Amino acid sequence: MTASINPYFPILIAFVLGLLIAGGATIASFLLGPKKPNPAKLDVYECGVPAVGTARQRLSVKFYLTAILFILFDIETVFLYLWAVLFDELKWFGIIEVALFVGTLVVGYIYILRRGALNWD
Repeated sequence: MTASINPYFPILIAFVLGLLIAGGATIASFLLGPKKPNPAKLDVYECGVPAVGTARQRLSVKFYLTAILFILFDIETVFLYLWAVLFDELKWFGIIEVALFVGTLVVGYIYILRRGALNWD
């Protein structure tokens, strides 16, 4: 007679083991880590720029616009990669389609340059 084990039991063991390792590492670093606080260490530091002003300070919209444009033009390179993978199968149809695609991107890029979307004055 064989004892049946719940199929989720190994997942439970992995979960508990993960919690023990993470908790043990956190407690060990808290107990064994150096404790010499000073104002420089406790100061907020992000992206290499010291904090200026308050957290409620307004940021320029150009920051968000540049981030959105970067994501937009960065994602378009994924489509070019897919085209490159299927280049042999698409023949001339693929070349014409990617020329139209890149042409549209170039027109969009020229448009945002002329509108001054990337100027940080």
